[in-house]
Amino acid sequence: MYIAMSSGLVCLTVVIGWYSRKIMPWRLSNSRDISFCVDALEDALHCYGKPDIFNTDQGSQ
Repeated sequence: MYIAMSSGLVCLTVVIGWYSRKIMPWRLSNSRDISFCVDALEDALHCYGKPDIFNTDQGSQ
């Protein structure tokens, strides 16, 4: 998801618990590099363990 800021657009990546709907790790980036997405995912896996079900939504791009 892109968010308009006064300095330009930033990309938001959020990991959400499927059952709890809890927002786990999230990251903002001002580039299209995917490393911040991978960082958020790795942080979620480290803190909460491997989920039984995993789904991704790649947005509109």
